[in-house]
Amino acid sequence: MTPASITETKPEDWTYVSEGGATIVFSYRGPHNIQFSGHVLRLRKVAYGSSDSTLLDTKTEQPDDPMIAFQENIISKLIPSEFLPSLVVVVLDEDWLRSLVVLRDGDRPAERRQTDQIDVRRNKGVLATDLIGGTPIAMEIKPKWGFLPKERHLSPETVALKTIACRFCMHTSFRMKQGDVGTTYCPLDLFSRDETRIRKAIGALWAGWYESHGSLNNLRFFVEGRMAKPDDDRSVQLLAHFFTADTSTDIQNLQESFISALAQALLDSPVLSLLSTLQRTLDILDVEGLSKLYTQASPDFPSDGLGSSVPDPSMEEWADFVKVYRSEYHSWDHTVPDPEHLRHYLMAYLLSATFKDCSVIIRPKSAQVAWIAWGKWEKLDRKIVEHYKSSGSQRRCIDSQRVSQSGYTRMCCRSLA
Repeated sequence: MTPASITETKPEDWTYVSEGGATIVFSYRGPHNIQFSGHVLRLRKVAYGSSDSTLLDTKTEQPDDPMIAFQENIISKLIPSEFLPSLVVVVLDEDWLRSLVVLRDGDRPAERRQTDQIDVRRNKGVLATDLIGGTPIAMEIKPKWGFLPKERHLSPETVALKTIACRFCMHTSFRMKQGDVGTTYCPLDLFSRDETRIRKAIGALWAGWYESHGSLNNLRFFVEGRMAKPDDDRSVQLLAHFFTADTSTDIQNLQESFISALAQALLDSPVLSLLSTLQRTLDILDVEGLSKLYTQASPDFPSDGLGSSVPDPSMEEWADFVKVYRSEYHSWDHTVPDPEHLRHYLMAYLLSATFKDCSVIIRPKSAQVAWIAWGKWEKLDRKIVEHYKSSGSQRRCIDSQRVSQSGYTRMCCRSLA
C-alpha cells in the first residue's frame, strides 16, 4: 500500500504532545481524514545546530523508520497486538516540516529546544495510533524495573544491596543526591499483584506528579489530548469530573478516587504481569553476570566496556533471537551460562531494556503498551550501587514473585534508615 503523504494535511492541523530523547510526537487535530484522524506523527530529532554534513540527504531514498519493522517483526511476537499501537510509514516534506517547526517549536519545553530539533531532512516518519487523543482522559505510567536480580550472578560487593533494594529505588536515591526531584514510588509494589501494594504505588505516583508539578515522568495525565499539570485548574477540574462522583477538586478526594480507579484497571489487565515476565527472563544474568560472561567468552576483546566490540544486531538476528527465546532459551542452564550463547544473552539484555523503559497508556476500558529507548547500563549500574551503598536512606523492596517462590512473608517496601 502506498504510504500517505504528510502534505495531505496542514502543519496547523498538528499539535505538540510530548517528546523523548530521540523522537517528538504531534497529534492530528485537523478535519476528518481517514488516514490521519486518530493518529499521532512521530518525528526523529537531531542535535541542535547539526551541520549539513551530519544531516540526511533529502534527495536520496531513505529507509523506513526502524521502529516500524522492530515492532512488526520482534515486539509483536512477545506482546499481543491488542496492547500495541499501529505503526505505519508516512512520507515527509522538508518545507512542511520547517513550517511545523515555526508553528510548534515554542510549545516544546525550553530545555529541549536548547538541545535538539526536528530532523527536517527526513523524508519518512511514523504514523501511530493516538493513545491519548480522542478520549477525555488518558494516563501514562512508566512502571520501570519490576524485579530483583538473582544472587547467583552478583558480586560480593553488591549482592547484599541489589537483592533488597530495586534498581529504581537506588537510582532515585542517586538522582536525588544530584539535586533531582525524589519520589517514594517503588515499582515492585506496582508489579506485586497485591491490591494494597498496588494502591500504595499509585499513591506514590500521584504524590510524585503533584509535588513535582508534573515534572516527574513516571505518571503523566493527558486531558483532551494535552499534557495536564497539577497547577492547571481547568485540567484538575476535568480530572475531578472524570474520577469523582461529586466533581470535587479537593486534592485528597481526587487522589483517592484516582487510586481506586487505576488500581482496578491494573488488576484487571495482564499487562504488568507480562512486562514483569519479559523483564526478568530477558535480564536473567543481571549486567554483572553478563559482564562476566562477556569477559569469559571474549578474553581478547578490548576491555573498554561491555559489548563494545560487538556489532549491533541486524533485523534478521533479532528475528532469530525471538525464535530462540520462545523455544530453547528457557531450557538453558542460566545459573552456569554457556559462553557459546553470549550473543543471545547480549541481545536478551538489550531487549529487556526496552521493556524496562516502556510506557503503559491507560484510557477508559483499555490499556496500551508502547516502547521507547535503551540506556547506558554497566557503568551506570556500578555507580548507582556504589552510591546507594554509601547512602543512609536504604529501602527494602519486595519482589512478590521471588517471595512466593521462596516462601518468605510478603511485606511492603519500607525505609530501613
